[in-house]
Amino acid sequence: MLRAAETVERTDTGRQRRGNEDCSFARPPLFVVADGMGGAQAGEVASRIAVETFRQGLGDSGNPEERLSERVREANRQIYERSRSEHERAGMGTTLTAAYLGDGKLSIAHVGDSRAYLFRAGNLRRLTQDHSLVDELVRRGKLTEAQAAEHPQRSIITRALGPEPTVEVDTWTYPVRQDDVLLLCSDGLTSMISEERITEILAAAQPLQRVADQLIDEANAAGGRDNITVVLFRLEEVGAGVADDATMVSAPAAAAVGAPATDSRAAPTPAPPRAPLRPQRIQPGEAAREPEPPRRRRRYVKVMAALIAVLVVLFLVGGGGYLATRQLYFLGTNSQGVVAVYRGLPYDLPAGIHLYETYYVSGVPSALIPPDRRKALLNHQLRSQRDVTKLVRALELGQLSR
Repeated sequence: MLRAAETVERTDTGRQRRGNEDCSFARPPLFVVADGMGGAQAGEVASRIAVETFRQGLGDSGNPEERLSERVREANRQIYERSRSEHERAGMGTTLTAAYLGDGKLSIAHVGDSRAYLFRAGNLRRLTQDHSLVDELVRRGKLTEAQAAEHPQRSIITRALGPEPTVEVDTWTYPVRQDDVLLLCSDGLTSMISEERITEILAAAQPLQRVADQLIDEANAAGGRDNITVVLFRLEEVGAGVADDATMVSAPAAAAVGAPATDSRAAPTPAPPRAPLRPQRIQPGEAAREPEPPRRRRRYVKVMAALIAVLVVLFLVGGGGYLATRQLYFLGTNSQGVVAVYRGLPYDLPAGIHLYETYYVSGVPSALIPPDRRKALLNHQLRSQRDVTKLVRALELGQLSR
């Protein structure tokens, strides 16, 4: 069986922050890093709540991924309720990356842009995906890694614990073996030094305490713009019958966990749909829902709705208006809350007929746009293809005024 033979946990305020909003926990077989956010020490509170939730141990039911996810959701619930009940904590949140060492496998639960890495035989492998604006744009092929590193919105994350009553949790399980080194860290490390440099430091085969010291020293030397936290542990094989170091965390479930497991993210819940009685502006991507008429009138309403829709379409086609609408574009959001370009007119007709179609989906969640800018951009103003394309591109590159 495998155990963490050497474990190091270290955090540093950095050179440009007054306080440290990072928090961590390292008690084999459970390891956690959280990076809080929010003014008036709210970030410190959020990250501490998240870590304290894990200090209580994992539940007994389900496989390791499920048990980790349950603790993440509980932490999210506590942070959200605290932010709602205390005015000075409003809007606080935290990233979280947690790892559980089981029988030859490492299970991970992840929200935000803190990271987990596996170092094996001289190679460094990232085990998590950042929930950040620039990382999403890189995955979509709209930014290069070099552009992302200098992007003005590189610090904006798209998912965290606390801002919403529920949270999506990414989980994976990976096979591990003797001499593997695992690194959990906040973005105060990875935003300051490259993965190539991290690999070189780990490859020096020095004690993990010195590795942790050197990682933090170099992050500070590069500017130390954020708090820096690292958790490191090295794995070794031990004979059967050697007890695990921790007693507060229950043993992994008997069911075997696949490796690597598929991403367990659930699709975001769409915003509540609007209910137009007649053609009107709606949020593109949302389902148009008609009010429920009395049973005796339902058939009549359906027939009339279909007739109206047919007449409108015939009018557009017959008058050449339909072709003209294909030259019109507008901005809106899809059911996942991401800014999208639509072609046509921003109206829905009864019987499920849309006068628009999805033309392009950007990589920018609408929640990241300040409310005043959001209202001006997503007002369904009709634009030319050239104008709307230019506008979305500027939005993706962070070139619009904030």
